[in-house]
Amino acid sequence: MQHLLIPTNKGGKLVLVKDIIRVEASSSYSKIYFSNEQPLLVAKVLQWFEDQLPGELFCRIHRTHLVNRMYVSEVFNRSSLALSNGDIVQISRRKKRFCKFTIQLAVPIKPTRMVGDRNPYF
Repeated sequence: MQHLLIPTNKGGKLVLVKDIIRVEASSSYSKIYFSNEQPLLVAKVLQWFEDQLPGELFCRIHRTHLVNRMYVSEVFNRSSLALSNGDIVQISRRKKRFCKFTIQLAVPIKPTRMVGDRNPYF
C-alpha cells in the first residue's frame, strides 16, 4: 500500500503512507502528522488508521498514538520515543516489550560476524 485515502469534511485526501509520521487520537478524532505538510485533523478513531495502515510499518505504542517506525530516531529508557520531526511520544507500560521488538526491526542493524558463526544476528 503506497497511498491512503483519508476522509475529510471536504471529501477525501489522498496521501502517501510513507509521509505519515504518526497519528494521535483525541476522542473520536485523530490528528495525522506528516513529514512534508501541516497536521490534518479528521473524524476517525485511531483503530481505523491501525486497520488501514500496514502493520509492518506502523506500531501502536499507546492508546492514543500510532507511529511510523521509519521516523523513530531514538528510544529513551523504553518509556518514550523521539521522532525525526522532534516530537517525543510516550510508550505505554503494556506496549513496552512489543514496541522494543518492533522498533528494533525498523532500525538498521550492523552485526559483527565471528569466523564460524552461522547467524550474524544472534
